[in-house]
Amino acid sequence: MTTIRLPRKATVLLAGLVLAALAGCGSAEKGPAEALGSKGPAKPAKAVPAAPPGLPGMPPVLDPNDVYAADRPGKLSPVVKDFPSRVYVPNTNSNTVSVIDPATYQVIDTIPVGVQPQHVVPSWDMKTLWVNNNRGHTLTPINPATGEAGKPVEVHDPYNLYFTPNGKYAIVMASMDKELVFRDPHTMDRVKTVPVTCFGVNHADFSADGRYFIVSCEFSGELLKVDTEKMEVIAQQKLPFEGAMPQDVKVSPDGKTFYVADMMAHGVWVLSGDTFETPKLLPTGKGCHGLYISRDSKEMYIPNRGEGTISVFDFPQNKLTKKWELPDGGSPDMGGVSADGKVLWLSGRYDSEVYAIDTVTGRQLARIPVGGGPHGLAVYPQPGRYSLGHTGIFR
Repeated sequence: MTTIRLPRKATVLLAGLVLAALAGCGSAEKGPAEALGSKGPAKPAKAVPAAPPGLPGMPPVLDPNDVYAADRPGKLSPVVKDFPSRVYVPNTNSNTVSVIDPATYQVIDTIPVGVQPQHVVPSWDMKTLWVNNNRGHTLTPINPATGEAGKPVEVHDPYNLYFTPNGKYAIVMASMDKELVFRDPHTMDRVKTVPVTCFGVNHADFSADGRYFIVSCEFSGELLKVDTEKMEVIAQQKLPFEGAMPQDVKVSPDGKTFYVADMMAHGVWVLSGDTFETPKLLPTGKGCHGLYISRDSKEMYIPNRGEGTISVFDFPQNKLTKKWELPDGGSPDMGGVSADGKVLWLSGRYDSEVYAIDTVTGRQLARIPVGGGPHGLAVYPQPGRYSLGHTGIFR
């Protein structure tokens, strides 16, 4: 092998370069390294909040600070943009669904369904509306493009219906059976049955990352925390109020707080879903029942069924700011917000009517007669990429 001898000056220069390189390797503790070709330290990259890692298969959250970012006014998915705008009202005592044209405030159709329909629920892919016939033990599909009902599907005790954020499963809230039943979201075939020890499982909502959901148990005054992927109850607690009857559940826009309406505590329980500590009560009004988010994610509408009022909670201010009264009273229950965000639609559970309310002024726009015992009405279509169920929780 031939040895190449460098001149003495080159050898010294090379040694200096090697020592400088070695010194650079250990300089991290002394301060930031200089950027190549710069005269000073490199500026650190501006931190950008990362979207929370979601349930496998779940569409990524559009905004880590707002789980409802996809629900802006008129932002209809291509799947639903050509559906006619309608309000579908399940009449529990009449075994029918009244169909209202929101442009005229008139009932334009009445659809016979099964026994004791409780809620009209948009499917995860938003192509079907499922009517939950609680005592008829069936789900009636409605095609929102035509308004026509299809063949009922046998499902036992479907009081309410939800969908996992990845669209993998439907979750039937089998209230009287004391079960959470995970099913195929299309065929409704049973996949896994999760028995629960509380009474009256009925409403729920999911964490921002979709990995768990909080469930209300109406008849025993309890809350459940359920692991979505494992399909298991991982925590349970009794609400700190004698005779509590929790109803609707909704997560805050920032995904940090869950709100649970309680018709006997006459207010909303405020809960951290992550820690699942004992919640605090925010009084709203007699018979507090439903929870609905405004299209700009700034407010939550809270119907108080026992006194005919709607309380308005302001998220940025973290407090109640308004209270609207229905003229001549009423029993505002479940419902939803119009696609443009201008109208809040609520069923009048004990008055065989539906209310249309201006979301800016709180003024009643219409009071529409429907069948007996109207309950979980669905305003459809609504903005969003997919449905988590109930009367329309879209993300």
